[in-house]
Amino acid sequence: MFQREFALRLVARPGSPQYCRLSVNTQLLARVDHLMKIGRNNFKPPPKVESSVVRIEPKNPPPPINFQEWDGLLRIVFVRKNKTLSAVFNSNAVKRLLEQNYRIHCSQNNLKIPENFNIGNLIQGVLHDTGYSEKRARIMDIDDFIRVLHGFNAEGIHFS
Repeated sequence: MFQREFALRLVARPGSPQYCRLSVNTQLLARVDHLMKIGRNNFKPPPKVESSVVRIEPKNPPPPINFQEWDGLLRIVFVRKNKTLSAVFNSNAVKRLLEQNYRIHCSQNNLKIPENFNIGNLIQGVLHDTGYSEKRARIMDIDDFIRVLHGFNAEGIHFS
C-alpha cells in the first residue's frame, strides 16, 4: 500500500502525466498492477492523503542491461521529459559529459579519436539512425529506451 500519487507514478504508462523515471525503472524490473484505491475514511484518524494497493511482481531473470548505463540515460532524458531527445542531448552539459565518457572509453579500448571529432555530430547521428531524434521521453516505452541505449553504446557513447 502506497500513497495514491506514488502508486500512480509506479503504474504510469507512456504518455500519461505521471510517467517518469520511477515508472520506467519499476516497470523494467517488475510487473506492476494497480489493484485498488483505499479512501482516507478507512483509517482512524483519517490521513490527509488517499492510498492505493499495488502489486509488484519482480521479473525473473531481470533484463540483461547495464543498470548504471540505463540510469544514466534516463537521468538525462527525463530532466526535460517534454523536450525532444535531439534537444535534450544538444545541451552543453550533456555533450561535455558524454564526450568525457567517450574519451575514457576510447582510451580504455585503445581506440584513436579522430582529429576533427565532434561529439554533437556523433550524438545526433545516433539519434537519427535509431529514429528517436524527434521523440520525447514522456511517450517512449522501455523498448524504445533500450534501443536508444544500445545505439549509443554501439558507437562507444556511455552514460556511466
